[in-house]
Amino acid sequence: MGAKLVIAPEAEVDLEEAYAWYESRRVGLGEKFLTSVDVCIRSVCRSRKTGRQVHGTFRRALVRRFPYAVFYDFAEETVTVYCIMHTARDPEAWRERLS
Repeated sequence: MGAKLVIAPEAEVDLEEAYAWYESRRVGLGEKFLTSVDVCIRSVCRSRKTGRQVHGTFRRALVRRFPYAVFYDFAEETVTVYCIMHTARDPEAWRERLS
């Protein structure tokens, strides 16, 4: 059974910015990015311990085909996604967001 999903507004902005960047590089690539993120998030909702614990109770799940990670935590039947960031980005950026 899948968990209820909550996506923080900041994570929505992360998605929009990454989508726009990929789409500006090649039409359709942004859609492929969104599909890959969707698959990653669905996997997390099915099995909440999928991602590696990286900061306190927060976990990181890697997006296939793209150098992005989904940072989330879960409580009971709810998965909350806090950020979706490029894996080469300074770790302090996501740590600040998760603090």
